[in-house]
Amino acid sequence: MHYQLLGPTGCRVSEICLGTMTFGEEWGYGSDFAESKRMFDTFLEAGGNFIDTANRYTEGTSEKFLGELIQSERENLVLATKYTLFTQRNKANHSGNSRKNMVQAVEASLKRLKTDYIDLFYLHMWDRTTPVEEIMRGFDDLVRSGKIIYPGISDTPAWTVAQANTMAQLRAWSPFVAYQLEYSLIQRTAEREMIPASKAFDMSVLAWSPLSSGLLTGKYNLPPTDTSQSKRLKETSLNYTERNLKIAQAVLEVAQESSFSATQVALAWMRQKYPRTIPIIGARRAEQITESLGCLTIQLSEEQMKKLDDISAVEMGFPHDFLNRPSVKEASFGGLYENLINHRQ
Repeated sequence: MHYQLLGPTGCRVSEICLGTMTFGEEWGYGSDFAESKRMFDTFLEAGGNFIDTANRYTEGTSEKFLGELIQSERENLVLATKYTLFTQRNKANHSGNSRKNMVQAVEASLKRLKTDYIDLFYLHMWDRTTPVEEIMRGFDDLVRSGKIIYPGISDTPAWTVAQANTMAQLRAWSPFVAYQLEYSLIQRTAEREMIPASKAFDMSVLAWSPLSSGLLTGKYNLPPTDTSQSKRLKETSLNYTERNLKIAQAVLEVAQESSFSATQVALAWMRQKYPRTIPIIGARRAEQITESLGCLTIQLSEEQMKKLDDISAVEMGFPHDFLNRPSVKEASFGGLYENLINHRQ
Protein backbone atom coordinates (compact mmCIF):
# COMPACT_ATOMS: atom_id res chain seq x y z
CA MET A 1 0.00 0.00 0.00
CA HIS A 2 1.16 3.50 -0.85
CA TYR A 3 -0.35 6.74 0.39
CA GLN A 4 -1.55 9.96 -1.21
CA LEU A 5 -1.95 13.46 0.14
CA LEU A 6 -5.61 14.28 0.66
CA GLY A 7 -6.30 17.15 -1.71
CA PRO A 8 -4.26 20.26 -0.86
CA THR A 9 -3.63 19.04 2.71
CA GLY A 10 -0.79 17.17 4.37
CA CYS A 11 -3.08 14.34 5.50
CA ARG A 12 -1.94 10.95 4.18
CA VAL A 13 -4.57 8.50 2.98
CA SER A 14 -4.23 5.03 1.48
CA GLU A 15 -4.48 4.78 -2.30
CA ILE A 16 -7.59 2.63 -1.84
CA CYS A 17 -10.57 3.61 0.32
CA LEU A 18 -12.78 1.02 2.04
CA GLY A 19 -16.47 1.63 1.37
CA THR A 20 -18.80 0.39 4.11
CA MET A 21 -22.26 0.74 2.58
CA THR A 22 -22.49 -3.06 2.93
CA PHE A 23 -21.80 -3.01 6.68
CA GLY A 24 -25.23 -4.09 7.91
CA GLU A 25 -28.13 -6.01 6.44
CA GLU A 26 -31.04 -3.56 6.80
CA TRP A 27 -31.28 -2.93 3.06
CA GLY A 28 -31.74 -6.59 2.14
CA TYR A 29 -28.10 -7.17 1.27
CA GLY A 30 -24.75 -6.64 2.94
CA SER A 31 -22.90 -8.28 5.79
CA ASP A 32 -23.38 -8.96 9.48
CA PHE A 33 -20.97 -7.62 12.08
CA ALA A 34 -18.66 -10.62 11.99
CA GLU A 35 -18.11 -10.43 8.23
CA SER A 36 -17.87 -6.64 8.34
CA LYS A 37 -15.08 -7.02 10.89
CA ARG A 38 -13.28 -9.48 8.61
CA MET A 39 -13.43 -6.96 5.74
CA PHE A 40 -12.29 -4.14 8.01
CA ASP A 41 -9.37 -6.19 9.39
CA THR A 42 -8.35 -7.37 5.91
CA PHE A 43 -8.17 -3.78 4.69
CA LEU A 44 -6.16 -2.56 7.67
CA GLU A 45 -3.76 -5.50 7.48
CA ALA A 46 -3.01 -4.51 3.88
CA GLY A 47 -2.05 -1.01 5.04
CA GLY A 48 -5.36 0.73 4.35
CA ASN A 49 -6.27 3.68 6.56
CA PHE A 50 -9.05 5.45 4.62
CA ILE A 51 -12.65 4.46 5.51
CA ASP A 52 -15.86 5.77 3.90
CA THR A 53 -19.38 5.64 5.29
CA ALA A 54 -22.49 7.85 5.52
CA ASN A 55 -25.11 8.60 8.12
CA ARG A 56 -27.81 6.85 6.12
CA TYR A 57 -25.94 3.70 5.09
CA THR A 58 -27.94 0.68 6.29
CA GLU A 59 -30.11 3.03 8.36
CA GLY A 60 -27.13 4.02 10.52
CA THR A 61 -25.82 0.50 11.14
CA SER A 62 -22.71 1.10 9.02
CA GLU A 63 -21.63 3.92 11.35
CA LYS A 64 -22.55 1.86 14.42
CA PHE A 65 -20.45 -1.09 13.24
CA LEU A 66 -17.54 1.25 12.56
CA GLY A 67 -17.99 2.81 15.98
CA GLU A 68 -17.13 -0.57 17.45
CA LEU A 69 -14.38 -1.43 14.96
CA ILE A 70 -12.34 1.77 14.99
CA GLN A 71 -11.78 2.14 18.74
CA SER A 72 -8.28 0.65 18.94
CA GLU A 73 -7.17 2.27 15.66
CA ARG A 74 -8.93 5.64 15.74
CA GLU A 75 -5.83 7.82 15.54
CA ASN A 76 -4.43 5.76 12.65
CA LEU A 77 -7.56 6.06 10.52
CA VAL A 78 -8.88 8.75 8.20
CA LEU A 79 -12.62 8.38 8.68
CA ALA A 80 -15.09 9.90 6.22
CA THR A 81 -18.85 10.17 6.59
CA LYS A 82 -21.59 12.29 5.01
CA TYR A 83 -24.79 14.23 5.57
CA THR A 84 -27.73 15.19 3.32
CA LEU A 85 -29.92 12.10 2.85
CA PHE A 86 -33.01 11.86 5.00
CA THR A 87 -32.83 10.31 8.44
CA GLN A 88 -36.54 10.68 9.18
CA ARG A 89 -39.33 10.62 6.61
CA ASN A 90 -41.80 13.48 6.44
CA LYS A 91 -39.66 15.71 8.64
CA ALA A 92 -38.73 18.90 6.82
CA ASN A 93 -35.33 19.50 8.38
CA HIS A 94 -34.00 15.95 8.65
CA SER A 95 -32.59 16.00 5.13
CA GLY A 96 -30.92 18.38 2.70
CA ASN A 97 -27.82 20.58 2.73
CA SER A 98 -28.95 23.18 5.25
CA ARG A 99 -26.76 24.22 8.15
CA LYS A 100 -29.43 22.97 10.55
CA ASN A 101 -29.36 19.47 9.07
CA MET A 102 -25.57 19.60 8.86
CA VAL A 103 -25.25 20.25 12.60
CA GLN A 104 -27.88 17.66 13.54
CA ALA A 105 -26.25 15.08 11.28
CA VAL A 106 -22.70 15.56 12.50
CA GLU A 107 -23.77 15.25 16.15
CA ALA A 108 -25.68 12.02 15.41
CA SER A 109 -22.77 10.57 13.42
CA LEU A 110 -20.31 11.34 16.21
CA LYS A 111 -22.49 9.37 18.63
CA ARG A 112 -22.86 6.37 16.32
CA LEU A 113 -19.16 6.37 15.46
CA LYS A 114 -18.18 6.80 19.14
CA THR A 115 -15.59 9.41 18.28
CA ASP A 116 -14.93 13.07 19.08
CA TYR A 117 -14.19 14.15 15.54
CA ILE A 118 -14.66 13.19 11.87
CA ASP A 119 -11.64 13.45 9.59
CA LEU A 120 -13.53 14.10 6.34
CA PHE A 121 -17.16 15.22 6.38
CA TYR A 122 -18.94 15.26 3.02
CA LEU A 123 -21.97 17.03 1.72
CA HIS A 124 -23.48 13.87 0.23
CA MET A 125 -25.65 15.22 -2.57
CA TRP A 126 -26.48 18.68 -3.91
CA ASP A 127 -30.06 19.59 -2.92
CA ARG A 128 -30.31 22.62 -5.27
CA THR A 129 -31.93 24.73 -2.56
CA THR A 130 -29.34 25.71 0.07
CA PRO A 131 -27.16 28.78 -0.57
CA VAL A 132 -23.48 28.04 -1.05
CA GLU A 133 -22.61 30.69 1.56
CA GLU A 134 -24.62 28.85 4.22
CA ILE A 135 -22.95 25.54 3.43
CA MET A 136 -19.36 26.78 3.38
CA ARG A 137 -19.74 28.89 6.54
CA GLY A 138 -21.33 25.88 8.25
CA PHE A 139 -18.43 23.62 7.28
CA ASP A 140 -15.89 26.21 8.42
CA ASP A 141 -17.55 26.49 11.82
CA LEU A 142 -17.43 22.69 12.22
CA VAL A 143 -13.72 22.75 11.40
CA ARG A 144 -13.05 25.56 13.89
CA SER A 145 -15.04 23.71 16.57
CA GLY A 146 -12.90 20.59 16.07
CA LYS A 147 -15.83 18.34 15.20
CA ILE A 148 -14.51 17.79 11.68
CA ILE A 149 -11.04 18.27 10.21
CA TYR A 150 -11.76 18.61 6.48
CA PRO A 151 -14.88 19.29 4.37
CA GLY A 152 -15.64 17.24 1.25
CA ILE A 153 -18.36 17.19 -1.38
CA SER A 154 -20.07 14.43 -3.34
CA ASP A 155 -22.47 14.12 -6.27
CA THR A 156 -22.57 17.84 -7.05
CA PRO A 157 -22.13 19.76 -10.34
CA ALA A 158 -18.61 20.99 -11.01
CA TRP A 159 -19.70 24.63 -11.36
CA THR A 160 -21.18 24.53 -7.84
CA VAL A 161 -18.00 23.03 -6.41
CA ALA A 162 -15.92 25.70 -8.15
CA GLN A 163 -18.18 28.45 -6.82
CA ALA A 164 -18.01 27.05 -3.29
CA ASN A 165 -14.23 26.65 -3.19
CA THR A 166 -13.60 30.06 -4.73
CA MET A 167 -15.83 31.63 -2.09
CA ALA A 168 -14.07 29.69 0.66
CA GLN A 169 -10.65 30.81 -0.56
CA LEU A 170 -11.70 34.46 -0.74
CA ARG A 171 -13.23 34.43 2.75
CA ALA A 172 -10.54 32.29 4.42
CA TRP A 173 -13.03 29.48 5.08
CA SER A 174 -12.17 25.79 4.87
CA PRO A 175 -12.50 24.59 1.24
CA PHE A 176 -13.55 21.19 -0.03
CA VAL A 177 -10.48 18.95 -0.18
CA ALA A 178 -12.13 15.86 -1.74
CA TYR A 179 -14.66 15.38 -4.53
CA GLN A 180 -16.57 12.10 -4.49
CA LEU A 181 -18.26 11.05 -7.71
CA GLU A 182 -19.26 8.05 -9.78
CA TYR A 183 -16.42 7.00 -12.05
CA SER A 184 -15.57 3.79 -13.88
CA LEU A 185 -15.03 2.42 -17.36
CA ILE A 186 -18.83 2.37 -17.64
CA GLN A 187 -19.36 5.91 -16.32
CA ARG A 188 -16.74 8.31 -17.67
CA THR A 189 -18.77 11.52 -18.01
CA ALA A 190 -16.97 12.93 -14.94
CA GLU A 191 -14.04 13.52 -17.32
CA ARG A 192 -15.92 16.42 -18.90
CA GLU A 193 -16.07 18.84 -15.97
CA MET A 194 -15.77 17.16 -12.56
CA ILE A 195 -12.29 15.69 -12.83
CA PRO A 196 -10.88 18.89 -14.42
CA ALA A 197 -12.47 20.87 -11.57
CA SER A 198 -10.81 18.60 -9.04
CA LYS A 199 -7.45 19.25 -10.68
CA ALA A 200 -8.01 23.00 -10.75
CA PHE A 201 -8.69 23.07 -6.99
CA ASP A 202 -6.21 20.32 -6.07
CA MET A 203 -8.97 18.09 -4.67
CA SER A 204 -8.64 14.34 -4.35
CA VAL A 205 -11.13 12.35 -6.45
CA LEU A 206 -12.92 9.54 -4.64
CA ALA A 207 -14.58 7.21 -7.15
CA TRP A 208 -17.68 5.36 -6.02
CA SER A 209 -18.97 2.32 -7.90
CA PRO A 210 -15.61 1.79 -9.65
CA LEU A 211 -16.86 -1.67 -10.72
CA SER A 212 -20.23 -0.31 -11.86
CA SER A 213 -22.36 -2.34 -9.45
CA GLY A 214 -20.40 -5.48 -10.26
CA LEU A 215 -20.73 -5.25 -14.05
CA LEU A 216 -16.95 -4.96 -14.45
CA THR A 217 -16.19 -8.03 -12.34
CA GLY A 218 -16.82 -10.27 -15.35
CA LYS A 219 -19.75 -12.19 -13.89
CA TYR A 220 -22.23 -10.64 -16.32
CA ASN A 221 -20.21 -11.87 -19.29
CA LEU A 222 -19.78 -15.45 -18.09
CA PRO A 223 -22.40 -18.06 -19.02
CA PRO A 224 -24.92 -18.23 -16.15
CA THR A 225 -25.43 -21.53 -14.39
CA ASP A 226 -29.16 -21.33 -15.01
CA THR A 227 -31.74 -19.02 -16.55
CA SER A 228 -32.86 -17.70 -13.17
CA GLN A 229 -29.33 -16.43 -12.48
CA SER A 230 -29.24 -14.68 -15.86
CA LYS A 231 -32.59 -13.04 -15.13
CA ARG A 232 -31.42 -11.95 -11.67
CA LEU A 233 -28.27 -10.34 -13.04
CA LYS A 234 -30.22 -8.36 -15.62
CA GLU A 235 -32.74 -7.18 -13.04
CA THR A 236 -30.16 -6.14 -10.44
CA SER A 237 -27.94 -4.04 -12.71
CA LEU A 238 -29.11 -0.69 -14.04
CA ASN A 239 -26.08 -0.76 -16.35
CA TYR A 240 -26.97 -3.97 -18.19
CA THR A 241 -26.87 -2.55 -21.75
CA GLU A 242 -25.27 -3.70 -24.98
CA ARG A 243 -22.64 -0.94 -24.83
CA ASN A 244 -21.72 -1.69 -21.27
CA LEU A 245 -21.51 -5.43 -21.81
CA LYS A 246 -19.01 -4.81 -24.61
CA ILE A 247 -16.90 -2.76 -22.22
CA ALA A 248 -17.12 -5.48 -19.58
CA GLN A 249 -16.14 -8.05 -22.20
CA ALA A 250 -13.04 -6.02 -23.12
CA VAL A 251 -12.08 -5.89 -19.43
CA LEU A 252 -12.50 -9.65 -19.21
CA GLU A 253 -10.32 -10.18 -22.30
CA VAL A 254 -7.52 -8.03 -20.86
CA ALA A 255 -7.81 -9.93 -17.60
CA GLN A 256 -7.62 -13.34 -19.26
CA GLU A 257 -4.56 -12.44 -21.33
CA SER A 258 -2.78 -11.11 -18.25
CA SER A 259 -3.78 -13.66 -15.60
CA PHE A 260 -5.49 -10.94 -13.58
CA SER A 261 -9.11 -10.80 -12.48
CA ALA A 262 -11.54 -8.48 -14.26
CA THR A 263 -12.00 -6.61 -10.99
CA GLN A 264 -8.29 -5.92 -10.77
CA VAL A 265 -8.07 -4.76 -14.38
CA ALA A 266 -10.99 -2.32 -13.99
CA LEU A 267 -9.47 -0.78 -10.86
CA ALA A 268 -5.97 -0.68 -12.37
CA TRP A 269 -7.29 1.18 -15.43
CA MET A 270 -8.78 3.88 -13.20
CA ARG A 271 -5.62 4.29 -11.16
CA GLN A 272 -3.46 4.62 -14.27
CA LYS A 273 -5.91 6.90 -16.08
CA TYR A 274 -5.92 9.49 -13.30
CA PRO A 275 -3.32 8.58 -10.66
CA ARG A 276 -4.84 10.85 -7.98
CA THR A 277 -8.16 9.02 -8.20
CA ILE A 278 -8.85 6.83 -5.17
CA PRO A 279 -11.30 3.97 -5.80
CA ILE A 280 -13.80 3.26 -3.03
CA ILE A 281 -14.04 -0.52 -2.85
CA GLY A 282 -17.02 -2.20 -1.25
CA ALA A 283 -17.78 -5.87 -0.79
CA ARG A 284 -19.85 -8.42 1.06
CA ARG A 285 -16.99 -10.77 1.86
CA ALA A 286 -13.40 -10.29 2.96
CA GLU A 287 -12.16 -12.34 -0.02
CA GLN A 288 -13.56 -9.68 -2.36
CA ILE A 289 -11.58 -7.00 -0.53
CA THR A 290 -8.42 -9.06 -0.98
CA GLU A 291 -9.12 -9.47 -4.70
CA SER A 292 -9.69 -5.73 -5.19
CA LEU A 293 -6.48 -4.87 -3.35
CA GLY A 294 -4.65 -6.97 -5.93
CA CYS A 295 -5.00 -4.05 -8.35
CA LEU A 296 -2.18 -2.30 -6.48
CA THR A 297 0.41 -4.59 -8.05
CA ILE A 298 -0.90 -4.36 -11.63
CA GLN A 299 0.47 -2.22 -14.43
CA LEU A 300 -1.51 -2.33 -17.66
CA SER A 301 0.36 -1.92 -20.93
CA GLU A 302 -0.18 1.03 -23.28
CA GLU A 303 -2.02 -1.29 -25.66
CA GLN A 304 -4.31 -2.55 -22.92
CA MET A 305 -5.05 0.98 -21.72
CA LYS A 306 -5.83 2.08 -25.27
CA LYS A 307 -8.15 -0.87 -25.81
CA LEU A 308 -10.12 -0.01 -22.69
CA ASP A 309 -10.03 3.74 -23.37
CA ASP A 310 -11.32 3.34 -26.90
CA ILE A 311 -14.22 1.02 -26.16
CA SER A 312 -15.43 3.06 -23.18
CA ALA A 313 -14.90 6.56 -24.60
CA VAL A 314 -17.70 9.12 -24.17
CA GLU A 315 -18.37 12.21 -26.23
CA MET A 316 -16.96 15.22 -24.43
CA GLY A 317 -19.48 17.59 -25.98
CA PHE A 318 -19.34 21.36 -26.29
CA PRO A 319 -17.09 23.24 -25.70
CA HIS A 320 -14.50 20.48 -25.35
CA ASP A 321 -14.90 18.95 -28.81
CA PHE A 322 -15.08 22.43 -30.37
CA LEU A 323 -11.84 23.55 -28.69
CA ASN A 324 -10.04 20.43 -29.93
CA ARG A 325 -10.80 21.10 -33.60
CA PRO A 326 -7.61 21.72 -35.58
CA SER A 327 -9.05 24.92 -37.06
CA VAL A 328 -9.88 26.28 -33.61
CA LYS A 329 -6.41 25.43 -32.30
CA GLU A 330 -4.94 27.21 -35.31
CA ALA A 331 -7.06 30.29 -34.63
CA SER A 332 -6.16 30.32 -30.92
CA PHE A 333 -2.45 29.59 -31.17
CA GLY A 334 -1.44 30.83 -34.62
CA GLY A 335 0.20 27.56 -35.61
CA LEU A 336 2.15 27.13 -32.36
CA TYR A 337 -0.17 24.76 -30.49
CA GLU A 338 2.15 21.78 -30.89
CA ASN A 339 5.12 23.89 -29.74
CA LEU A 340 3.53 24.90 -26.46
CA ILE A 341 4.44 22.91 -23.35
CA ASN A 342 1.16 23.23 -21.42
CA HIS A 343 1.45 21.85 -17.90
CA ARG A 344 -2.19 22.79 -17.23
CA GLN A 345 -3.71 20.46 -19.81
